[in-house]
Amino acid sequence: MIIRPYRPADCLETAALFYQTVHTINAKDYSARQRDAWAKKQRDLTLWNRSFLNHLSLVAVENKTIVGFADIHKDGYLDRLYVHKDHQRRGIAAALCDRMEKSVLAPAITVHASVTALPFFLKRGYRIQKRQTVFRNGVFLTNYRMEKRR
Repeated sequence: MIIRPYRPADCLETAALFYQTVHTINAKDYSARQRDAWAKKQRDLTLWNRSFLNHLSLVAVENKTIVGFADIHKDGYLDRLYVHKDHQRRGIAAALCDRMEKSVLAPAITVHASVTALPFFLKRGYRIQKRQTVFRNGVFLTNYRMEKRR
């Protein structure tokens, strides 16, 4: 596996990975309606691409296939961290997260972790700041605001 910077040519593949991962891996913690609100099948790829270009964004690649991606804001907000549904529990998320955490000078890294991702972040030393219910596309979703102080 190699980890490299995101490129605009990665846009469609990362969007597909995001959709597939949310709709399979998160199915045990979120209803179909919640997953549809979180990850719509149709995505504005221009906005998706622009959001990656506005942050430090990395992709993990194996055999010319993107198996994970992550992005972080300069202020330490870890926005997205997703691993392909067929490549879970192989250290990809940890490798991406390591790179993200080291890439910014902020005094803390923050994340809004899904119920599914909560154990991963707890294991990495993140602490729950608060349990939240967010309203997205007409549906309520639970997540956790978490922080890792340095």
